[in-house]
Amino acid sequence: MADFLLQHKPQSPPNPNHMVPPISTSPTSQSPPPPDDATKKTKKPFPFSSILPQNRPKIRLTSEFDSDSSAFLHKISCKLLDNLAKVKLSFTNNAKREISEPQLSFTSKYLSVVYDVEEQNAFIRSSLDVGPSFQFSAAHDVKAQQGELAVIAKLADPGYAVQLSSAVPSAGLVSFSYNEFNSSMPKATFKFPCGEISLEEREEDEEKKILSISGIAKGQLLDGLCTAQYRDEDLKLRYCYKDEALSFIPSISLPSNALSFAFKRRFTPSDKLSYWYNFDSNYWSAVYKHTYGKDYKFKAGYDSEVRLGWASLWVGDEFGKAKTAPLKTKVQFMLQVPQDDVKAAVLMFRVKKRWDI
Repeated sequence: MADFLLQHKPQSPPNPNHMVPPISTSPTSQSPPPPDDATKKTKKPFPFSSILPQNRPKIRLTSEFDSDSSAFLHKISCKLLDNLAKVKLSFTNNAKREISEPQLSFTSKYLSVVYDVEEQNAFIRSSLDVGPSFQFSAAHDVKAQQGELAVIAKLADPGYAVQLSSAVPSAGLVSFSYNEFNSSMPKATFKFPCGEISLEEREEDEEKKILSISGIAKGQLLDGLCTAQYRDEDLKLRYCYKDEALSFIPSISLPSNALSFAFKRRFTPSDKLSYWYNFDSNYWSAVYKHTYGKDYKFKAGYDSEVRLGWASLWVGDEFGKAKTAPLKTKVQFMLQVPQDDVKAAVLMFRVKKRWDI
């Protein structure tokens, strides 16, 4: 399920017609008030916002509730060092209101660390640019004592690059032997403007290793985009034709000869119909979408594979973030109706709210 949004209304300004009585300049015009308790001014409550330092980093709190799992997902984040780094804490409250899956992360341009409190494990990722042509990156799983080292070399022509990556043995970065590190070839990836090709050595059994080839290529064909993707001895060919009102996307997998196609028709800027059919399994699905501005969307569809009809209402941009929504809130309602048991229909909802403190 996806999300919806809404934004805080600004507080109304003071009434401009409010009059302040003039201050008399005559010393005899009025006598000073008696120092009694009835005339003392009542102190206003101390604002909570003034307790916090004015130059502190802003704190963002995001809470999301899913009625299907009856669980809350909370995220608390704060940007530091003039937005050069971010610290985030996330955890889940289940139906019993128990805290689970707590994670603490630190993210910056060159270093990111994610710590899993329950597993007592950290995943570290780092990258470093050496001039305009070279980039080094490393990833390491502390508990598993495994990781990956990679170097990317960008060639003079834009769009061309070579990447070499190799897994770090379980013995770690310090104690593994030279022969162990060089027992397998690193993975090589050649990138070019219309795609990329990867070469990697894999083990079929304990004594036999093979060279695996994978890649993807894209190119214009008959006013559309043709894509060829090869991986694990499976070739997928996909063609996409798209204009302002119509999209036609056939695809086929070889050698299985599994053929499918997708058809999309936009009737108005607010109305769109999508249809997908798989010739190999005879499964099909259809989705109708209607939008009301950018913050409201209605979708309805049917999926023959799971024999399920559904309808969904979004408040807020389906793929947007909570910070751009009115009231910084996203809401989704979904009704699911099984074809074989209409009485088992289920209404679900999801709410996501953000606060900036």
